[in-house]
Amino acid sequence: MLLVLGRRVSLSFVKRVIPQDPVLLSKPILQNFRTIQFRVIHSSTVFAIATRQNTDTMPERRPFVRLPTDVYPVNYGLCLKPDLIDFTFEGKLEAIVEVNLATNQIVMNCADIDIITASFVPEGGEGEEINATGFNYQNEDEKVTLSFPSALQKGSGTLKIDFVGELNDKMKGFYRSKYATPAGEIRYAAVTQFEATDARRAFPCWDEPAIKATFDISLIVPKDRVALSNMNVIDRKPHPEDDSLLEVKFATTPIMSTYLVAFVIGEYDFVEGQSSDGVTVRVYTPTGKAEQGKFALEVAVKTLPFYNDYFNVPYPLPKIDLIAIADFAAGAMENWGLVTYRETALLIDPKNSCSSSRQWVALVVGHELAHQWFGNLVTMEWWTHLWLNEGFASWIEYLCVDHCFPDYDIWTQFVSADYTRALDLDALDNSHPIEVNVGHPSEVDEIFDAISYSKGASVIRMLHNYIGDEDFRKGMHSYLLKFQHKNAATEDLWDCLEQASGKPIALVMSSWTKQMGFPIIVVDQEQQGDDRILKISQKKFCASGPHNGEDCPNWMVPISICTGEDPGCTKLKVLLDSPETTITINNVSPDQWVKINPGTVGFYRIQYSSAMLESLLPGIRDLTLLPVDRLGLQNDLFSLSRAGMISTVEVLKLMEAFVNEPNYTVWSDLSCNLGVLSSLLSHTDFHEEIQEFIRDLFTPIGLKLGWECKQGEGEPPGAGGHLDALLRGLVLGKLGKAGHKPTLEEARRRFKDHVEGKQILSADLRSPVYLTVLKHGDSATLDTMLKLHKQADMQEEKNRIERVLGAISAPDLIQKVLTFALSEDVRPQDTVSVIGGVAGSSKHGRKAAWKFVKDNWEELHNRYQGGFLISRLIKLSVDGFAIDKMAAEVKSFFESHHAPAAERTVQQCCENILLNAAWLKRDADDIHQYLLKRKAPPV
Repeated sequence: MLLVLGRRVSLSFVKRVIPQDPVLLSKPILQNFRTIQFRVIHSSTVFAIATRQNTDTMPERRPFVRLPTDVYPVNYGLCLKPDLIDFTFEGKLEAIVEVNLATNQIVMNCADIDIITASFVPEGGEGEEINATGFNYQNEDEKVTLSFPSALQKGSGTLKIDFVGELNDKMKGFYRSKYATPAGEIRYAAVTQFEATDARRAFPCWDEPAIKATFDISLIVPKDRVALSNMNVIDRKPHPEDDSLLEVKFATTPIMSTYLVAFVIGEYDFVEGQSSDGVTVRVYTPTGKAEQGKFALEVAVKTLPFYNDYFNVPYPLPKIDLIAIADFAAGAMENWGLVTYRETALLIDPKNSCSSSRQWVALVVGHELAHQWFGNLVTMEWWTHLWLNEGFASWIEYLCVDHCFPDYDIWTQFVSADYTRALDLDALDNSHPIEVNVGHPSEVDEIFDAISYSKGASVIRMLHNYIGDEDFRKGMHSYLLKFQHKNAATEDLWDCLEQASGKPIALVMSSWTKQMGFPIIVVDQEQQGDDRILKISQKKFCASGPHNGEDCPNWMVPISICTGEDPGCTKLKVLLDSPETTITINNVSPDQWVKINPGTVGFYRIQYSSAMLESLLPGIRDLTLLPVDRLGLQNDLFSLSRAGMISTVEVLKLMEAFVNEPNYTVWSDLSCNLGVLSSLLSHTDFHEEIQEFIRDLFTPIGLKLGWECKQGEGEPPGAGGHLDALLRGLVLGKLGKAGHKPTLEEARRRFKDHVEGKQILSADLRSPVYLTVLKHGDSATLDTMLKLHKQADMQEEKNRIERVLGAISAPDLIQKVLTFALSEDVRPQDTVSVIGGVAGSSKHGRKAAWKFVKDNWEELHNRYQGGFLISRLIKLSVDGFAIDKMAAEVKSFFESHHAPAAERTVQQCCENILLNAAWLKRDADDIHQYLLKRKAPPV
């Protein structure tokens, strides 16, 4: 599943924000962290896991028990008949089961379903049909126990259950999704979202990833609707009792987990293609929008053979469908053979879609198709290993996009979108290890977060770099072959990679997956003749400063080193497996700089001695450092300033050195960090001075890019065109928001022409123009924008407007935007980004959004409970506060308004608020003096 996570991206320009998104948020661990837990790995190494913790302890978790194994399914024969008017469904289950141990009860998962009758028929017809005499629902555990009057004997049999359920409006289980026909009539589709634990809302089942079976699915649907499931249709016939209905029967699936089962009933058009290895690929779109499926089709048709070749294992199904669902909580879901998407993650209109949307669609398609092997063919044994599924797919989606679109410079973008985001979250005391013991469904929801996805992807990228591509692929191939159609744990992958590479993979990787956090690598140097001697040490990095104290955890850190002689080439690789070491690099002249972590691949922060840092800075101005390393250096220093290890003024001075910077992603990361600083300083009376700093920094690049795309940009993107388009949108939006007069005037002129239909804005300019005119707009501007929203036929355009509405400044208009967020005009999954846009835009917006969330808590919680959207909502609403008492207020609100799926998120937010407050106290005066001084005329 891809979440719409809050990527570290400047507001409104890049789509990867889940979770906007899936991309999804966080999970408490059962131990109380004040005690040190030791885990022995390979008997010789002991890691002290997660040592410091905040003062709060997690509430006690209820004991959780997995399903008994005395009866397990072999095949589910499932027939469902949804009612698209009354929002109910009827179901018939005939499951072939194996009784391992004689028993008079069967325990299954079941939620929000009423069982009408249940019976068991032993195989061979020798025994009579045994009717169940009782159904005991354990609602909190989402289980049902079927009791039988006599013991079911060992052997095979058929379990028959008739049941009814509700097509809910919670975007999970078997649910209804609202859409409008081309004529404007409101209708509903019936669709599914089962990961992690919601197949049990569609039919009684053994809803655990390791209990795999085959599925024979039939759907009884209105004859004018499209019916889809994981497999191809093998039979279609009129329903004997009602000739307006059709019974659609699908081929038997391979053996698979329940969370990957899917069915969709609705009205759709499609485009079709065939991959070079003979798989039929279809992209289903809303009626009348087939054209908008072509880009995703092109990506999918290229991607399947890429993975086929990379894994050296063929795609196992005859077809794959990709379908856009109107109401959809995540970004997308990898159901085997029937992948479901948000409309914005699949549909591209050649005229009205911006470059960041195309890139987002390519990444999401790459992510979900990777799961067809990694997750679907081989599945994690339990949710503890979820990170392996999601971290791996979040890494390889970039490999795939780099193959399909080399001009996207996508690996540099990975560092800004995933790597730095994971470092920020994992520096908190309330982070969690990548591998987390989970039990109850509410705990499972909580680990769909940036640690599972972005840190997971980052450590896999580091591992891939450590092993090398050839051995990595060899190991992946043997892992998929060995465990196909089965389940595996993290250790199984390490074994296969260890055998392929001959390196101590399990030993190295355990330090990254079983303990939370990461190290800061402290580096000093001295010159001895022609050699450079480096002193390197590691300690845990914490957002509140370096970890000082006993029980400091250690990591096995793959360290690469390059020099100024050849910045793109690694001169030396070592594995740091102790707290400190000394390294000699031969033949390095005194005038050459030395850099740790070229490519910014290792998952750690770096603190250089001042002399080393000084020698690296010219490489930023003259661009001799690689873009990804210019970005990494700036990002490390920014996080050291937040942690109080250096002054923020030092970072502002460094930022001024980026005046010649041409690279989009480097600017994107700078912009993001300046956004954090601007938000922090909105709590002071010199907020305008940081706006002036932003205007000064961004003006030269703004002038250079101008408003019009140059030749080679646009559609189809030429070399560099895609990135220039992204950069132009970013820079103009930044200048406009900061009140740069020429940008504001031009934005207003273009907006007027756009609204009057004289000159329609290109898709890439819409976000920055909308943001600029709203930020400096009045009630007429807001009304015009809401009118544009109502007229927009494309979800992408609606979302684009929704994400910037919060920029409006007047308090009464902010209130109007918040009310709009919960209106019928905004799809339920998008309300969160409207509220988040308000909270992120100004000090007043932040207060208003938090009050709005509290006042409407019941409705919001009811809508998003038990999903990652509730975590996302909380994070967006409160993360920007910077006053100690706000942390106490947030904590106390959630003590009386429980949100089990967001417990860890609440703790992380409270921690962030306290960190912001400390940062402000520590550095505000110095920042103010610096900003005044740089403007003062020279004496």
